[in-house]
Amino acid sequence: MNRKSRVTFGPGAASLILIVVILSMSVLGILALMNARNDIKLSDRSVQVVEATYALNESAERRLASLDAIAARYAAISETDDDYTAALRAFLPTDMTMTDRTISWEETDGVRTLECAVTLSPKGEGPRLQWTSHRLTATTSEGAWN
Repeated sequence: MNRKSRVTFGPGAASLILIVVILSMSVLGILALMNARNDIKLSDRSVQVVEATYALNESAERRLASLDAIAARYAAISETDDDYTAALRAFLPTDMTMTDRTISWEETDGVRTLECAVTLSPKGEGPRLQWTSHRLTATTSEGAWN
């Protein structure tokens, strides 16, 4: 009594497997499309953040250049280092502060703040101004991060 049972698949089984494969490939394609769309959004956001950060940095460098021009003018007309420092302190822009020989200010765009500080060298020594702090802080919904 050796009975061999033979399992056969009809034409419906092949169609069912084909449908499962097509559905699986469709789901994978949709997932890949969603991933690509999210990558584009993240890249666009990254470009915006970098552009905003470089705009703040450019603004800080321009302010440093104008501050250096002011320092050069008063270095030329001052006789002593104390006169030079006092004249520079008196004619600083209103949003800049000077403590001892450190001049500081902030550049902001509402979300990011660039805290800048430079040290003033004594009269006749160069370079006149040297960066001591260039710190970027961003405010998010969770708080500030840097």
